[in-house]
Amino acid sequence: MRQRLRVSDGEVPVFTRFRPKRADALIGGSLFWIIKHRLVARQTIRAFGEDASSRRTIIMLDARLVPVAAWPKRAHQGWRYLAAADAPPDLGSPGELLAEMPTALLSELTALALL
Repeated sequence: MRQRLRVSDGEVPVFTRFRPKRADALIGGSLFWIIKHRLVARQTIRAFGEDASSRRTIIMLDARLVPVAAWPKRAHQGWRYLAAADAPPDLGSPGELLAEMPTALLSELTALALL
């Protein structure tokens, strides 16, 4: 929800104090989001910039969040850059996930208003 409010031209800015040493190599890669000590989603890194007034680094991310398999991870600023070999696999779309879910589980989650 927070990111939806900041989307501009299909990109979302994320601010951080320091520019990564290998920023150029990270463009086109992904920034992985950590919530409650689990990797849960990723966004493609489009560019790096600098906010002139605060001198903070701006990471421009693709607005599309891609859900990934929830892997346990120690929190670090709420996000990480990962090498492809260390990254969790992407999950399918929510519709695909619901189609694969056992009917009994789907019914139970619906009854609890969780879906």
